[in-house]
Amino acid sequence: MDFENSASFKRRGLLKAGAAAGVSSLVLPQVSWGASETPVKIGMIDPRTGVYAPAGHNEIIGATMAVDEINKKGGILGRPVQLLVEDDNSLPGPAVSKAQKLVAEDKVNFLMGTVNSAASESLSQFALQHEMLFVDTGGHADDVTGSKCHWTTFRTCSTTWMLTAGDFETLFKKFGKKWFFIVPDYAFGHALYKDYMIQLKKAGGQAAGHALAPLGTTDFSSYLIRARAAKPDVLICLQAGDDLVNLLKQAVQFGLDKQMAIAGALQEMEVLQALPKAALLGWWTFEWYWNQPGVPHVADFVTAVKKRTGGKVPTARTWFGYATAHAIAMAANNAKSLDSLKVVKALEGMELPPDVALQPGKVYYRAGDHQMMANMFPGYVPKDASYPNLFKVAEVVPSEKIALSPEAAGCKMTYPS
Repeated sequence: MDFENSASFKRRGLLKAGAAAGVSSLVLPQVSWGASETPVKIGMIDPRTGVYAPAGHNEIIGATMAVDEINKKGGILGRPVQLLVEDDNSLPGPAVSKAQKLVAEDKVNFLMGTVNSAASESLSQFALQHEMLFVDTGGHADDVTGSKCHWTTFRTCSTTWMLTAGDFETLFKKFGKKWFFIVPDYAFGHALYKDYMIQLKKAGGQAAGHALAPLGTTDFSSYLIRARAAKPDVLICLQAGDDLVNLLKQAVQFGLDKQMAIAGALQEMEVLQALPKAALLGWWTFEWYWNQPGVPHVADFVTAVKKRTGGKVPTARTWFGYATAHAIAMAANNAKSLDSLKVVKALEGMELPPDVALQPGKVYYRAGDHQMMANMFPGYVPKDASYPNLFKVAEVVPSEKIALSPEAAGCKMTYPS
């Protein structure tokens, strides 16, 4: 998948190609600053390798684009912003070790990033221990801003509850009440499965069974055989990244798309771009989509990203990185401080301006649990899907309408005295 052979990466000579070795990367501002100006450093931990590498690369694209814009507008507190990027290999262990390096050696002021939910949870705990702001860009498990919420952690992407609630009613009414689940065996998959099951039982449906597949599974044949034998109305695929690519390709090879509906919670451009025509199918939830006619600033954002990526449209991951970096800068400037507690207080309830929100309605970080309230974009892959028109948004659902309250999600926020 040719996601980031982009001019923006080449143009920033210090964004190094040593991803596999975990080499730290530095994005320098494009304006001239006085030699005495100490930079504000944002440490970004995202996968450049592993199952979720394409998603991580696009989050980095969005963040680097935001840093350019921030610096052109005067940086943070009149100081240049530098983005230091580390590869977590899509895993929690490397994520924490890279965070330790960024804090101890590189002296970053704030942390952001992650795609793997287990990495998000680990970094959230690390940030709490260091009393440092961490914004989870792309790890979805409910408990990050739910039962394991911390005052230091915010999240830009949606929760797993939002992803499942975004399309549950449509799937249940359209395809039937008997579902079989193929579940990635870690925090993200477990949370999605739990959330769908709550809604399925409440609606009077039933689970025909479920199979747990390890992260990085390449052969899904045993799980697909079990799914076929269960004869469900719907096969719910809860994988993401390369795992979902492999699963959908093999499901079509097994002919399951002719025997049952195929659907799931999260779907992303990174996955759809990697699929052959025959496997472009299903009903899903997007968290952001590049084609939003009539929504201010979206077309300009798409044009700007395409210039950086050789014609590739932005994905939800691009927007996660972009919105998160801008939000950190806005909060620090509003707080007139780099102190994490003061920046946290500035972020609580902060609404993104339209040129950063890039979607309808109010987009903000909820004060009670630090969860972004934006929109869900449920829909389906059309039969004539071709890049970049790979998805048809059926409706735009405000997150506020489907999100659990902070109390219902189990968040009990405590702050340092």
